[in-house]
Amino acid sequence: MKKILTSFVVGAALLIPGTISAQPQRHDDRDDHRYYDKKHKDYHEWNDHESRAYRIYWQQHHRNYVDWERASERQRNDYWNWRHSHSDAILNINIR
Repeated sequence: MKKILTSFVVGAALLIPGTISAQPQRHDDRDDHRYYDKKHKDYHEWNDHESRAYRIYWQQHHRNYVDWERASERQRNDYWNWRHSHSDAILNINIR
């Protein structure tokens, strides 16, 4: 019984590092984030262009800026509604 328990503990200890490294790494930069717009049924990739557009949105609406990560569901939906009628070209965001 003691050998079985020892084998189990050693086996688990050997497997733990493999499972930790196998998990996808989270990136803090927004380049890898995609968000689903329920109303328009499409995805939006958060990148530099989207970040600039989001700041323009808040400036145009004369509100205090709210970081995307802290924005409510309603604020996000309002932004996506606005964004669908404001392309990068309309906002003069340089496309490279």
